[in-house]
Amino acid sequence: MRRDHEPVLRDRAVDFWVSPAADRVVDGTVGRAGHSLALLEKHREVKLLALDRDPDAVSSAQRGLAEFVDRVQVRGGSYADLGAHLAEWGGGPADGILLDLGVSSPQLDDPERGFSFRFDGPLDLRFDRTRGESAGAWLARVDPGELTRVLRELGEEPRARRVARAIVAAREEAPIDTTGRLRDVIQGVAGRRDEVSSKSLARVFQAIRIAVNGELEELDRFLDGLRGHLALGGRVVIISFHSLEDRRVKRAFRAAARDCICPSELPVCACGGGQAWLRVLTSRPVTAEPHEVEANPRARSAKLRAAERVPTRGERGNE
Repeated sequence: MRRDHEPVLRDRAVDFWVSPAADRVVDGTVGRAGHSLALLEKHREVKLLALDRDPDAVSSAQRGLAEFVDRVQVRGGSYADLGAHLAEWGGGPADGILLDLGVSSPQLDDPERGFSFRFDGPLDLRFDRTRGESAGAWLARVDPGELTRVLRELGEEPRARRVARAIVAAREEAPIDTTGRLRDVIQGVAGRRDEVSSKSLARVFQAIRIAVNGELEELDRFLDGLRGHLALGGRVVIISFHSLEDRRVKRAFRAAARDCICPSELPVCACGGGQAWLRVLTSRPVTAEPHEVEANPRARSAKLRAAERVPTRGERGNE
């Protein structure tokens, strides 16, 4: 883990994640624990709660962070349920929260997981294969209209209707339960020119993965509960890899940083101001430097946004 894996935006993420006064922090998507390992080596007093929905990632993180067992708790579960995890970790909000969203390299590289169209294998696409239905099962029963919506909205696929029709027609002939079969169906619509086909394949696989795992719903739940999970002075850092996630994070941070929360149609402020509970630390998203993109092409689409919990006027008055 130390030598062969460098997570996206590692150093910048750790710098934003941990404030000088931080004591208890959370890695909500620990994966191969690259960010967590860098944190624990740099900040010798900080305690860490590491979460992941993927049981394989949990096992990997437990092995990789074993030397820090006195400061680390690794457990399976979703960052969207952070309140329950914090309660079991001793209660109280965290001083720092990191999310590295999307799919990890080990997931992409394992044909049995079905995350990549480069390999032929079961069409699963679940982060946690013990819960919910696989992508193959979802494709077997999804309504054509819903499938079109998913491809258009979650994959931003311009041929969404045509691809959906092709999938529905193909499943009538035989189950679409392998990555290779889904790849053939998509290529039948997009054509086999490398650039066009690869982009369409990536968009469709992304859309189905997001739908099967409820990824946007998980992110929305986390953002809705963030205020109660982050201690005053605590930091939240979110690394996203596509615009659907990044827009949600940007809007949530911006809304939480507003001093006035009155409806825009009111001619004057009625709330009295001082309602902001976040201070945005990144006016623009942090992106990878060219040398990092060269070493890790996945970093090209990464966007990091960070914010710090601040007291509202009411909270300042209660101090």
